[in-house]
Amino acid sequence: MRDLLALLTGAMLVNNIVLTQCLGLYPLLGTSGRVGTAVAMALATSMVLLLAAIGCSLLETLVLAPLDLMALRTPCQVLVIAVTVGFTERQVRHRWPLQHAQLGWLLPLATANCGILGVTVLNGRLGRDPLESFVIGLGSALGFSLVLILFAAMQERLTVSDVPTPFRGAAITLITAGLASLAFMGFAGLG
Repeated sequence: MRDLLALLTGAMLVNNIVLTQCLGLYPLLGTSGRVGTAVAMALATSMVLLLAAIGCSLLETLVLAPLDLMALRTPCQVLVIAVTVGFTERQVRHRWPLQHAQLGWLLPLATANCGILGVTVLNGRLGRDPLESFVIGLGSALGFSLVLILFAAMQERLTVSDVPTPFRGAAITLITAGLASLAFMGFAGLG
């Protein structure tokens, strides 16, 4: 139990996929203008990340490893992610049409989110079992959501602040991401 809590904390704070591994930056830049959009994107991406982590781990454990097809790991991971994104997109469209309208074209782009692929690849390479993959997926999803929502709140604040002209837009967002990354390095002792 203690190991699983350490994995969760490590994936969420110490090895945050956005701030320490620089994966999944496009949602940070694309949806960080409003907190409502960021929350919707965080929930959708978290669902995809969690389902893809579990699905890829189960596929690898139950199919690829027993049949000695590990060379097909990455194409299978991409396929699982694409199917998961399609499933999530349909669910959001039917259950939460307002959030689907807010996200627009950003939700299908979750297929190309390198943070999701990064988590599944790292789980596979480190030989994580399905339970550990679930915990890593959950921690990564929580960490991604935390960063996305915090950046949306900061962006809302920065739009009304007096930011020098050369630093407006993506420049101040990336500078803020660098500073937040340095702050997250303070969690390194927790892992």
